[in-house]
Amino acid sequence: MQYDQQGDGGTVTKARRRPKRLRQIILVGGLAAVLAAGGGAAYKFGLFSDIGDPVSFGKIQESAAAEDIRPGVLMPTGPKAEFARTSRLPDGTQIAKTTLVGAKSGFTGDVWVWVPKEYDEPRYAKSAFPVLISLPGGRGYPTNYWGTGPGLGLQQAVADGAAAGTSLPFILVMPVTNADTKHHFDGSDIPGEPKMGTWMAEDVPDFAKANFRTFTSRDGWAFMGSSAGGFNGLKQVMKYPDRFKAVIASGVDIVPDSPLWKGNRQAMDANNPERLAEKLIKAGGPDVYVNFQIGTKESGRDLAEKFMKEYGRGPVHTSLQVIQDGEHNGKSYVRGMREGSLAWISKVMQGPTPDPAVP
Repeated sequence: MQYDQQGDGGTVTKARRRPKRLRQIILVGGLAAVLAAGGGAAYKFGLFSDIGDPVSFGKIQESAAAEDIRPGVLMPTGPKAEFARTSRLPDGTQIAKTTLVGAKSGFTGDVWVWVPKEYDEPRYAKSAFPVLISLPGGRGYPTNYWGTGPGLGLQQAVADGAAAGTSLPFILVMPVTNADTKHHFDGSDIPGEPKMGTWMAEDVPDFAKANFRTFTSRDGWAFMGSSAGGFNGLKQVMKYPDRFKAVIASGVDIVPDSPLWKGNRQAMDANNPERLAEKLIKAGGPDVYVNFQIGTKESGRDLAEKFMKEYGRGPVHTSLQVIQDGEHNGKSYVRGMREGSLAWISKVMQGPTPDPAVP
């Protein structure tokens, strides 16, 4: 399950540095030009950046009295996390980061969050919002490239879809997925290793519940992931169908492949989406929904179609989003989400309900 850490299929190269004097001239000249253009341009170019400043989400929710809480809505349970701003989108929404100490897994790692603008609109003050836990490929540590900035377009795709009525206004929760840069943990509690399965399936959702208005039922909880992150999300939905309802799995492998398993077949099978799907089918439910995304310029379509053919029955509902000219990278997968996958997952998830008494 290899995946480029940037999520864009590119590589990082070192550019030759300009002479120091020339760099100073360019910097001063550029600064003067931006200041001449006005404060708005200066902010656009990040000269007066507020990156790193504290962020507080959901200010309006404090006005919702306890007796006004709707059935199925879980108000933030606390304790509140301390967030630091990492990015802003053109619509004013923010990506922020915090460090989560996993109470159940014992693992400590960073989590990034983006909240749609609808979350702070008064008409939704008493409503829950669906959570889309978004997972990167590759090592997924110490950063999650879905959360380190808006460059891949995930947040904007959700915002645009919500404005167009084709997507729910998801809260995006973007945690690290591995415990170090050397190993894949398959989103699992591998014996003798950090409990990354517990981190993903329990600590991360508990964190979201502590800080945001969420749904009490699984109808408000889903995953999105690419490559190794797609496997991770697929596995969580299959293993915990009582907690999570759907997943968009892009460029995904199907079976656990971390060398840390050391041949422990019993433990691997307990975290294998194929074995978990068999178990779910035999149990007769609950229903789960899997949307595979595959670009025409990458391999892996055969794996997705094999899973769909063998396990896409009974309570396991599957679909395939083919991305024309799509490659194994985040930008291609976000395009696929715009072209159909966001609309697909929005149809099976529960969305926020506006208060008809509030304009």
